[in-house]
Amino acid sequence: MSETSKNTRTLIGRVVSDKRAKTVTVLVERRNAHELYGKIVARSSKYHAHDEKGEFKMGDLVEISEGRPISKTKSWTVTRLVEKARLV
Repeated sequence: MSETSKNTRTLIGRVVSDKRAKTVTVLVERRNAHELYGKIVARSSKYHAHDEKGEFKMGDLVEISEGRPISKTKSWTVTRLVEKARLV
């Protein structure tokens, strides 16, 4: 069975830190309705993702996919660059 045929979870988020070696921190935001009041609220989670070559920088929009545990906090891998960070 090849790596691409596996049914793995994928998320899209923004790189908020690229200080660690071979690792980026990705902030994934999702919007859903509040359980009681029904108002749309933004929820966010941070994931440590493996970046072997160190090619993704802060502010980039990337896609990450779940895989085997790589370290204590890292079980996600950056699969592709969705959008490059804009210079302000």
